[in-house]
Amino acid sequence: MQRLVRFVVEADGGSRGNPGPAGYGAVVLDPASGETLAERAEFIGVATNNVAEYKGLIAGLAAARDLAPDAEVLVRMDSKLVVEQMSGRWKIKHPDMKPLAAEAARILPRAQVTYEWIPRERNKHADRLANEAMDAGKRGEQWEPSASSAALDTSAARSLSTPPPSGPPGDAAAGAAAARAALAASRGAVAGVDTLWAEPGSGTGGPAPQTAPTATATAPAAGQGWGPDMGAPATFVLLRHGETALTPQKRFSGSGGSDPELSPAGRRQAAAVAEALAARGTVQTVISSPLLRCRETAQAVADRLGLDVTVEQGLREVDFGAWEGLTFAEVRERFPDDLQAWLDSPKAAPTGGGESFAAATRRISATRDRLLAAHAGRTVLLVTHVTPVKILVRLALGAPPESLFRMELSAASLSAVAYYADGNASVRLLNDTSHLR
Repeated sequence: MQRLVRFVVEADGGSRGNPGPAGYGAVVLDPASGETLAERAEFIGVATNNVAEYKGLIAGLAAARDLAPDAEVLVRMDSKLVVEQMSGRWKIKHPDMKPLAAEAARILPRAQVTYEWIPRERNKHADRLANEAMDAGKRGEQWEPSASSAALDTSAARSLSTPPPSGPPGDAAAGAAAARAALAASRGAVAGVDTLWAEPGSGTGGPAPQTAPTATATAPAAGQGWGPDMGAPATFVLLRHGETALTPQKRFSGSGGSDPELSPAGRRQAAAVAEALAARGTVQTVISSPLLRCRETAQAVADRLGLDVTVEQGLREVDFGAWEGLTFAEVRERFPDDLQAWLDSPKAAPTGGGESFAAATRRISATRDRLLAAHAGRTVLLVTHVTPVKILVRLALGAPPESLFRMELSAASLSAVAYYADGNASVRLLNDTSHLR
């Protein structure tokens, strides 16, 4: 009796620019032992993330077929789009995707292939291969199997027999995307539902705002229901800096004050959050406010992750003007009218030429959009301050300005927001301090 052959194929693709220089990676695994049976990777020139992901799928299926044409194959990818389209649950509308999906479907009989979505941190082998291919392309070369280190980084962490989790905080494709797909499948069109995801000022009669490149579809118009997820979102992991000497005293500390360094407690907090983020293994880029307390926190994390720190001026804290270094009680005593106006209206600025919440929101929104365009589909750590984190969360929720006063945000806490290509956003985490306990 002939032994039934089973393989696991993990595939991924990436584009540095979306569209931009792109590459794919795929690996064929023995599901019993986790042994790597074949690796494939290639730099494909300028393409989108979705094209690269499909190319990775095609390469992985072809490698499995070459090993055993009659094998049963479980394909595992962190692209919700590819998994749902190849499973037949989502229609393929984009003209660039149709021929690629058809090519993938022809490689093996449909009955031999099943598809499963996995979170990005469980697809590191294929992700590393894709990045190796893009790195080779940057050098003007093609990827060579002899240069691969992907299996070394992932074999110890892989557990093929464990079902995928629902998605840890900050994961790139769980949570809201799964909920949207499930609701769309079970309930059909939901009138006006896009307004739940719209930012203040975007109105209620049109599509959700575009905050990232749309590689495969356009955002649904209001009244048409929740559209399909269009690939891995950009996930911003939001880290408030560690404590300074001013933090325990609850003093206003913005961008117009003394620019304090981390206290000894703050440095311990930075080390703790660095270990926590290293354990999660999802952060690909570290970006920091220019203020010293953030740069020190970011550097502690980046050193642990083996990454560089990029400074972004738009992530600075607001300027609190004459209130810098004062407690709330001291401001109330010295500037009662100005403080009350500030509490009543986001357009009111702190005494002495400070920055209003309305002005800060415009600055931070522009920064968000610029970073989304540059980091589509990636997990990015933003090391910043109380106000920028709260504004990003408020905008993602579509909450009113007064919600800024209703969020708790501790020193060295983690929050996370996922931004999808259809303009939708999902708050995945808020004020997590479990790594400090």
